[in-house]
Amino acid sequence: MGAFFDEMNGTGGGVRVPYARLQDWVQSMPVELRTLKQAEAEALFRRIGITFAVYGEGGDPDRLIPFDMFPRVFSNAEWTRLERGIKQRARALNAFLVDVYGRGEIVRAGRIPGRLVYQNEAYEKAVVGFVPPKGVYSHIVGIDLVRTGPDEFFVLEDNCRTPSGVSYMLENREIMMRMFPELFRENRIEPVDSYPEILRRTLASVAPAKCKGDPTIAILTPGHFNSAYYEHSFLADLMGVELVEGQDLFVDGEFVYARTTEGPKRVDVIYRRIDDAFLDPLCFRPDSMLGVPGLMDIYRSGGVSICSAPGAGVADDKAIYTYVPEMVRFYLGEEPILKNVPTWQCGKMDDLKYVLDKLPELVVKEVHGSGGYGMLVGPKAAKEEVERFRAKILENPGNYIAQPTLALSTVPTFVDEGVAPRHVDLRPYCLVGERIELVPGGLTRVALKEGSLVVNSSQGGGVKDTWVLAE
Repeated sequence: MGAFFDEMNGTGGGVRVPYARLQDWVQSMPVELRTLKQAEAEALFRRIGITFAVYGEGGDPDRLIPFDMFPRVFSNAEWTRLERGIKQRARALNAFLVDVYGRGEIVRAGRIPGRLVYQNEAYEKAVVGFVPPKGVYSHIVGIDLVRTGPDEFFVLEDNCRTPSGVSYMLENREIMMRMFPELFRENRIEPVDSYPEILRRTLASVAPAKCKGDPTIAILTPGHFNSAYYEHSFLADLMGVELVEGQDLFVDGEFVYARTTEGPKRVDVIYRRIDDAFLDPLCFRPDSMLGVPGLMDIYRSGGVSICSAPGAGVADDKAIYTYVPEMVRFYLGEEPILKNVPTWQCGKMDDLKYVLDKLPELVVKEVHGSGGYGMLVGPKAAKEEVERFRAKILENPGNYIAQPTLALSTVPTFVDEGVAPRHVDLRPYCLVGERIELVPGGLTRVALKEGSLVVNSSQGGGVKDTWVLAE
């Protein structure tokens, strides 16, 4: 894997410019103050109610996500390049979705195997031939990025359905500003608090054809038992829109309505935070109690917009991921600004042979897996675990991809013994509607366990504030 790039200290030539003003800050903070501030941050998170759920491990599933006070910093030039690459990728992914639910030109041209698209469990036949308003399928694209050097960034995966975590991005900033106002006086840091306003504008811009006047927007949640429920209610509150469950909505004639104390109210745009399978029991899973019967008929007839659109998940499948650079070339006629991580598809015979030979050196993931589950980190795994995974791959090769173990960059992190480097990734949130916009920053996740490369909160990871310095 080689040496890890230290985002604060670079390759040993002194503190890098973006972090210059943090060196004195951390050195002048006594242990007692750091402990006090850490406790203050945890109390704020707990009072606000920011928890996430971990199921199947016994005990209270609601956990407080660990927050690290040492921010991650990007220069304006670094961010400008990332922003261009993220927007380019979001355009290509949406062009791909419109295409594969239409004429399928990219498959006809032999650029992507048809079986990976049309036999994919995330491909929804119910929306074939339908083009959503403004030609947008994925309205909130969360692109997970890792860094390996001063100028080397890689896309780890794309999240085109309902990427979560934006509430942490906003609350991390709020808490840092409250605890360390002097840092924000001394550093010109781009704000992120416009995200709810941009999200609302994005959702309104894709109102359906039958909407007249200002669209009514609602967030559809599975309910308070969902692991991301805090985020659903948080965003509804900040945007000033209704938070609804499936039982609060009903179909009548050509439209969808919400039950309110003042009688039925028409809903034009639904920001859904439930999976496709549960959206409409008349179209998808008949046993779903979370969705709205008849919703898909109204959607296809232009009476309501659903964001992100049903069927968007086929674009973020891990097997499809390997073809995103080809999508950029095919649809946009451009070279990709952001690179993919080199990936082997175990469903291909030559790739499978290579993966089985090198299994202890690779990271292996389930094609449909998420949250850090269903994966093998070869260099960190015991021999027995490697062999268990070998058997699983052989049983169903097409269900797995493999990637090299990247030398993820590190950012200084407060630990019990002081400050130590820990591995990080980044999830910016790209909003796609009439325009493509993103706030300067994102969710930095940090692997708090020493040596760990897994940043997911469900696997022991935490979060940091992410700064983009103004020019």
